[in-house]
Amino acid sequence: MPASSSLSHRELALLEALQRLGGSGRSAELAVMLDVSEETVRRTIKALAKAGAVERVHGGAYLTGPRSGSQTGPSFFRRMGENPQEKKRIAAVAVAQIKDGMTVFLDVGSTTSYVAEALRARRELTVVTNSIGVAQVLANHNGNHLHLLGGEMRSDDRGTFGPVTEQQAARFVFDLAILSADAISPKHGLLFHNASEAQLTMAVTGAAERVCVVTTHSKFSETAPHRGPAPQQLSLLISDREPGKKLSRALTDWGVSFELAAEAEVALPPVQTD
Repeated sequence: MPASSSLSHRELALLEALQRLGGSGRSAELAVMLDVSEETVRRTIKALAKAGAVERVHGGAYLTGPRSGSQTGPSFFRRMGENPQEKKRIAAVAVAQIKDGMTVFLDVGSTTSYVAEALRARRELTVVTNSIGVAQVLANHNGNHLHLLGGEMRSDDRGTFGPVTEQQAARFVFDLAILSADAISPKHGLLFHNASEAQLTMAVTGAAERVCVVTTHSKFSETAPHRGPAPQQLSLLISDREPGKKLSRALTDWGVSFELAAEAEVALPPVQTD
């Protein structure tokens, strides 16, 4: 960590803002707090990263060293920085499933956050989410109606969970729900490390016409203790690699389609602005 005397006033202000946010933040929320443009925030983060004061990730930054309050950094922002190109490709395929005016749910997953950014190309969406990051990206943009679900805030995931969250989610009817997972099992379907996250996915799938799961291939070999919705309730899995034979057979048995986010660049429609 560089000495504070070697940092500019703007750099110190950004560090203080990150501390107030609990050690991590997205560029959009930092811009609002500091009353500057997102481009200014990105330049400041870049300078602080060179000085070793923060770690840059897609869409934001988190504090490093003693200021962070954690030796590993906030888990959500670490996940955001993993496999960014793969997640962008997955997001591009997912956005093709969503048309202007649809009602969609997006969860707190890091891949889902990339989907949210790609969705800025759509208009008049009704977006329901338990993710602070998704809300910041899509609120007050292109005529969207944004509903941030209440409940207990879990800082590591920057999202809300619990009975209140589940009850509010169940009041909607979603044209499409975009979900992530901690693991995908050929026997059990979506698996989660946290029971409250698994419970929320079940409430959401029960209210959705179609359910799309977005995840990188690394989750095909992972495991987790909590089972999510019945896999037959899922509609589509999008990933950056083909699943193995067991999972492929399971997807067929469940009636779940698979789309590959290939390495070739997928063009997104131009972003429309208000």
